[in-house]
Amino acid sequence: MPLLKRREFFLGSIILGLVIAIGFRAPVFVTPESLLNIITDTSFLFMLALAQMIVILTRGIDLSVAANLAMAGMLTALASRAMPEMPIVLIILLSTLYGLALGIVNGALIAALGIPPIVVTLGTLAVYRGLIFVVAGGQWLTSDDMTPQFLAFPKATLLGISSLVWIAAFVIAGFWFFLNETRTGRALYAVGGNPVAARYCGIDLAPQQLLVYSIAGSVSGLCGYLWVSRYGIAYVDIAQGYELTIIAACVIGGVSIAGGVGTVSGTLLGALFLGIVVNALPVINVSPFWQTAISGAIILAAVIVNARAERKTGKLILPEARLLAGASK
Repeated sequence: MPLLKRREFFLGSIILGLVIAIGFRAPVFVTPESLLNIITDTSFLFMLALAQMIVILTRGIDLSVAANLAMAGMLTALASRAMPEMPIVLIILLSTLYGLALGIVNGALIAALGIPPIVVTLGTLAVYRGLIFVVAGGQWLTSDDMTPQFLAFPKATLLGISSLVWIAAFVIAGFWFFLNETRTGRALYAVGGNPVAARYCGIDLAPQQLLVYSIAGSVSGLCGYLWVSRYGIAYVDIAQGYELTIIAACVIGGVSIAGGVGTVSGTLLGALFLGIVVNALPVINVSPFWQTAISGAIILAAVIVNARAERKTGKLILPEARLLAGASK
């Protein structure tokens, strides 16, 4: 069995065992309604982790995804308040375009100027957060400032399933097709796995970088509207620190920070694992202080497993990965 497939089987088994164990402690956790709520709550993480995965495949990192989400969400909420009759389709498109524009900024700086991705996205993270305060005039937008149709869409259901889950399923299908059925998607693995060999094969890194950061920005923008409308609030600090959870989902799912390794299914399992842990710990009455420690221990364990696997395959860890690891201490 290939290494990644074995990793996914192992992670899937852990998730199943975890759900069963929690179900014995708190039977309400394994009811269909509860499990569906977990999937709904994790929909954001599914989409954003996949967006982060394709960036990491090219040996990059995007620390600005949560700030992009917050910025796009605020801009969309302000636009909706200014134009209350704006149709929901246009709202979704507008939010996605906001995110795309912010993603293009990241991609252009990295691809054209050759600045390390961790430096660029750490800078744009701060810039985007600051701009939220500026464009909103320091104010918060609450559900009272949003139209009923703006708030209603994420809460709508089809066949008993939330629209959030349907959108996440559509995004997941798009990523799977892109990475498995298109030449451009498969080229991302080549760029991350061996940039020199990829260049000799005619695959230029710069366009790939611009593409993946643009896609990551678009998904972040889409999630910006969905997040703001679901929780009924827009302000500077929404999704603060969520970028670390997104990266953690990728690492747990077997995505290599050194680039070139990762799958859609593995990333989804990593996100699902975190979603279950986050939802399960309060149910079994674990202290909030222990919740953070347990989540951190899980992430550290996943990093150690990945590092051991990469050492066996002779994969190098990039300076950016070392810097990221140091920054998280």
